[in-house]
Parts: sequence; structure tokens; C-alpha cells
Amino acid sequence: MDVTLITGASGGIGEALATQLAARKHNLLLVARSADKLDRLCTQLAESYGVQANCIPADLSKPEAAGQIYEECRKKKLTVTLLINNAGIGSSGEFVKNDRQAELEMLQLNNASLVALCHLFLPNMIASRKGGIINVASLAAFFPSPYMAVYAASKVFVRSFTEALTQECKPYGIRVLLFSPGFTSTNFMNTPANDNAWGKALTDGAYTQTAQQVAIEMIQAWEKNETFHVSGRLNAWSVRLGALIPNATIARLFASRKRKQMSR
Repeated sequence: MDVTLITGASGGIGEALATQLAARKHNLLLVARSADKLDRLCTQLAESYGVQANCIPADLSKPEAAGQIYEECRKKKLTVTLLINNAGIGSSGEFVKNDRQAELEMLQLNNASLVALCHLFLPNMIASRKGGIINVASLAAFFPSPYMAVYAASKVFVRSFTEALTQECKPYGIRVLLFSPGFTSTNFMNTPANDNAWGKALTDGAYTQTAQQVAIEMIQAWEKNETFHVSGRLNAWSVRLGALIPNATIARLFASRKRKQMSR
């Protein structure tokens, strides 16, 4: 059975994506850490939209998770025709004071597992000349972000990798989309690594979209055959403007602004 695989599907943008795609009659394979949330969501989507909804609980901050997901797909005879690498975590604060293991696990989730899933599922897509990949980056992929240094760097990686992969996949007829949302109303900033004074300074007064708005915009970009999309008009304009300013200047201004907010 052909399925759309969504990582980070138990809440936020991933859950909104699952709902929007189920309404469009996609059969789904949902991946996240919480088995209970995934089971409930699969049941709800199957009953509401008449689609097949499967789930695989997995923690993509662990190196072995991507391989386990691939093997489960083989056992269940599921063919991934659209891979949406949506799962991601962040951290806020001074790099030197952040938890080192948590920072490394973030890189595993945001980067290494994303690369592994692409590498595992692409061969089948190429063999059948059918399929596509959406890699979710962030507005942070375009700007150095002091006090979110590792997270922003991880999204720069996603951006560069996806832009290159897009071109490599073209001869095979495999579509790839780099999608970059800005601040979104999810639990992303409520994790222990982000729910702190630095995280609050970062998001204070920021332009924010809902998870549903982001999910709809992502699907529309995919349906228009786009290869690159920044979610939200204001975010898109900020990327265009930022391209005219040296990264060192942006980093200095961001850092100064955040320090001033912290000293209020």
C-alpha cells in the first residue's frame, strides 16, 4: 500500500499535516515518540476520512530509529511515496551553558535521522520513478541565531542538503521540497530546552502562524510543484531582505537585541 510518511506527527504541524492530507485521501504512516497519541490520531483520521492510517512509535533522536522505521515499513508492506521529514526540536540559551547531550541529540533528530530516512526510502522511489520528499527547515535556516546557535545551524544543514538533493533527484523524476516555516503556535517552545528566559526573549512579539496555516501552505506549495517555500508572507519578505545583509551583521544585531531583552 502506498503511504505518506510524516515524522513528528503526534502534534503541532505534523498533526495538522496528517489531518489535511487525510482529507485529501492520502493513506498515512505516522511517526512520533508517543504511541498513545499516534494510536488515537490514526483511529480518528481513519474514521473521519476513510483512509488507512498506520503508525510507528519511534524516537528519532536515537541513531537506530530510522532503520527501524524502514524495516517496519517492509514488514507491513507499506510503500512510502511521499516522505515528510517534519520532526524537529530546538534549544534556547547560551551554547556553553546548554546540556551537551541534549544538543547532540537535537543534531541526531534534526539532521542525521532526516538524512538516514531520505537515504533509506529514496532507492525505492527511484526504482519506481514515483515519489517525493518534503524536508521541513525553518526561518532560522537563513539567519545565524545567537542563543539558538545549534538549532539554527541544524536548519542551515537541512536547507543546504535539501537544495542539493532537489537537483540530484530531478533526473529520476523525484520531487523534493524545502519548506521553511517561521514561528508557529505549537509546543515547540514549551520543551525544557526552550521554555526559559532566552526562549521567551526570542519569541517576544514575533510574527506567528498556526499549525493549520503552515500545514495548508505546505500542501499548497507541494501541489504547485514548488521546490522551495517560506511559510508566511512576512517571513518570506524577511528572507529576501536578510539576503542583502551580511550574516555577521545579522548575528550581531540579533545578539544585541536578545541581550537587551534579557536585561529588562
